[in-house]
Amino acid sequence: KAYPVKEWGGMVWAWMGAQEAIPEFVPPRWAPTADARVSIAKVVLPVNWAQVLEGAIDSAHSSSLHSSDMVPARVQGAEATGSAWLRPSTDKAPRLQVERGGYGFRYAAIRRPIFNAQTHEYVRTTVFVAPWTVLIPPNNLYNVANVNVPADDTTTNFYFIAWGHAAQTPETETWRKFLRQTVGVDLDQHYRPLRNEDNRFWQDRQAMKAGNFTGITGFPNQDVAMWVSMGPIADRTKDRLGASDLAVVEFRKQMLEAIRAFQQGAPAIGTGDQATPLEVCSFQSVIPKTIDWREYDARYVWQGTEVQAGTDNAYAVKA
Repeated sequence: KAYPVKEWGGMVWAWMGAQEAIPEFVPPRWAPTADARVSIAKVVLPVNWAQVLEGAIDSAHSSSLHSSDMVPARVQGAEATGSAWLRPSTDKAPRLQVERGGYGFRYAAIRRPIFNAQTHEYVRTTVFVAPWTVLIPPNNLYNVANVNVPADDTTTNFYFIAWGHAAQTPETETWRKFLRQTVGVDLDQHYRPLRNEDNRFWQDRQAMKAGNFTGITGFPNQDVAMWVSMGPIADRTKDRLGASDLAVVEFRKQMLEAIRAFQQGAPAIGTGDQATPLEVCSFQSVIPKTIDWREYDARYVWQGTEVQAGTDNAYAVKA
């Protein structure tokens, strides 16, 4: 069976709903206009999509797993260099708060900043756009997102995306080199990682002795090591969830509720009137404690010459 498709933002989008009610295509939030630069790293992973997404929406783990790449520094806000993402905090135990929406939810990881800790907070907000898109807190140069498309129950096409103004956003080749996800070097011709459990994900123990936390280059590869070592489908009956797992708990609750509602005839989550509002975006900033992050006037680093209404959800990414 053939479906109508639309090419946009480096991907092919297909409408797989009722053919007599095909909506107008709306660009995804991470590629709002045709003049945005979109750079994509693709990895095909031998795991279920949900455990990939649960890692993507967990803000707390970045302070440990990625601590050698997302480095605490005496900066005023999040800053990107050619080798690392700097952050203005040494706090490894964020407080999490969630705000649910019809599209999914957004949540804040609130940390103590290096500067003005008595009066300010370092806030990183992540947006989950159901069913599989995550808008990650941007740095000072470009926006970041990932899309986790299930190919089947135990295979996920994972896309790590940088987007923004062409003058500030790395080109695809540079982006893939930065992430250590280059075809022929880090991945085979089918985008499958050359790092695996058998070769210990190319972990460098000497680098670890010198201070590198994981010994694995490219911070998405550190995530991949966690996801793959959990097995094709993680056994969640053995989970011991804590306060830092608030977003993971919300994801599971909301998606189960959405499935039950859809089975009873309700529209799919995030579609129609429940589309992602224009004002919803991810951000990270040091803000006064007197300001509620839910009311903070957040903006993308760059959102193009036009602001597009709508949602990612009307169309599904073709794997």
